[in-house]
Amino acid sequence: MNEQFTCSWQSIKHDTPPWFADAKFGLFFHWGPYSVPAFKDEWYSRNMYCKGLPHNLHHEETYGSLKDFGYKDFYPMFTGDKFDPDAWADLAVRSGARYAGPVSEHCDNFSLWDSRVNPVNSINYGPKRDIVGECFQAFEKRGIKTLATFHHQWLWGWFMSTDNEADVYKPENELYYGPALPLETNRYEPYRYPDKAFCTTWRKKVEEVVEKYSPDALYFDGRTFIIQEEDRFRMAEHYYRHMKNGIITYKLEDFPKNLGVLDVERGRFSAPKPFVWQVDDRLEDNITWCIVQNPKYRPASAIIQQLCDTVSKNGNLLLNVGPCADGSFHPGAVKELYAIGDWLKINGEAIYGSRPFRVSGEGPTEIEDSSYDPEKVKQQLVTGQEAALKDSVLTDQDFRFTVQGGFLYAISMGWPQNDCWKIRTLKKGMESIERITLLGSQDSLSFVQTEEALFVQAPKKKNCNHAYTLKLTLAPIR
Repeated sequence: MNEQFTCSWQSIKHDTPPWFADAKFGLFFHWGPYSVPAFKDEWYSRNMYCKGLPHNLHHEETYGSLKDFGYKDFYPMFTGDKFDPDAWADLAVRSGARYAGPVSEHCDNFSLWDSRVNPVNSINYGPKRDIVGECFQAFEKRGIKTLATFHHQWLWGWFMSTDNEADVYKPENELYYGPALPLETNRYEPYRYPDKAFCTTWRKKVEEVVEKYSPDALYFDGRTFIIQEEDRFRMAEHYYRHMKNGIITYKLEDFPKNLGVLDVERGRFSAPKPFVWQVDDRLEDNITWCIVQNPKYRPASAIIQQLCDTVSKNGNLLLNVGPCADGSFHPGAVKELYAIGDWLKINGEAIYGSRPFRVSGEGPTEIEDSSYDPEKVKQQLVTGQEAALKDSVLTDQDFRFTVQGGFLYAISMGWPQNDCWKIRTLKKGMESIERITLLGSQDSLSFVQTEEALFVQAPKKKNCNHAYTLKLTLAPIR
């Protein structure tokens, strides 16, 4: 009889590496066979098999029955004929991202790397190219840290259909969809958890990517808790042995707190945290993480506000953008990413490498703790529709603070209506200020500290768009 394996999580506890704490902004890319139908969202591969959902109705009307045209039949259409890893790297650099990577494997069992563990991969099907390997090589040449994201724990029950005639139940298709399982396994918390064979394959896929490509960071989507603890532990132990300066990001309680960085999906905190954390969110303004027909994108101003709010609270922003099925990027997405990069070229001093001030900010707009919690995920599994979360729109009276190199940065979320910024946090008796400039200019600004607030006279001309950073030189403490 084999002795029970003991998971000594304490033995692999891991501090956040300085590069990750300094990076602040990353990009990742949802791209796969689901980008071909480009309908509704990246859960098309699951929801097309759920009778009555919009994805299913669209699929049968457009492509035919699930018996005759299944998800695997999108593979030949996923050609990626315009995929250019150097163009992806150029976009990441131009956006100001410091780490980036494609979704290595989504929930659909399609690996975007040259895999011996999984024959359903981008070398054998679709683009016939090593997407992860080529991207990582291009990113590394440009000085961008690499990120591998994994969502494949969702494969357990993902393709199980309410249509008994669907191709997922044909024994010869087990290679593509996995073995037939009870329908209830597609729930967030199934009664029947993954068996040892599934968990071992889950782990070996991650280990293969680690050994072949040495990603600087790993990201795990939610529901990783369903993987047996031994396999989660062995995976993490293997990664940190291979990448001593790497970092694992995870959601909720899928891993112990001291193992890596907590990721909060589409969320935010109301106050600074003593630990580094990450929010993953999307550029898409449609309710999707992949390209869809008639895509819309959030404006750069909204992303910049989110970035400033996140960084002021000790967090990083990992932003998604979904390429088109051919591997190119929609012009609307490129436009907003360029605008973010333009802003960071001027204001990055207050972002990259910064740390939180004693308070994160001030202003009339209230920010509450929020996330895309399990209850929202469970609702999405039933309805096929991701829950909408409302952005908090900050005003010219809202500020976010960061510090770096002995300087204090006050980022205003708008140009003051009366050409004078008013910052109550920095009133007389608080920080003693010697000089104030606006990032992008060396000219000193006139200011006065009163019992009510710090008043700073704005220059006659704006130096950028979206948000404006005051750089405060503080008087030495005597």
